[in-house]
Amino acid sequence: MGKLSPTAQRPAILDRPAPDVLESGELGWIVTVYNNDTNTYQEVILILMLATHCEAEEAYIEAWEIDHYGSCVVHRASEEECGCVAEVISTIGIHVEATKS
Repeated sequence: MGKLSPTAQRPAILDRPAPDVLESGELGWIVTVYNNDTNTYQEVILILMLATHCEAEEAYIEAWEIDHYGSCVVHRASEEECGCVAEVISTIGIHVEATKS
């Protein structure tokens, strides 16, 4: 992912809700996106918004974490939903995993 300019500010910290406990009592699944040197911030932000239906601010923060930390959990839900989200994100060539949390 392309680097930010030296004058770019760090994103604000957002409070993330605790993962919902599914009726079965399990915490569910997560979607993790990994950094690469191919996709731009704009591409990652747009695909995150499309796949997870999040706002631009949250997508930017997740893209920043992907770029700076190497990966970021971008979604928590059921196995089926996380699989669909991961499939959408992977369409731009990003390495993404849906795993049990």
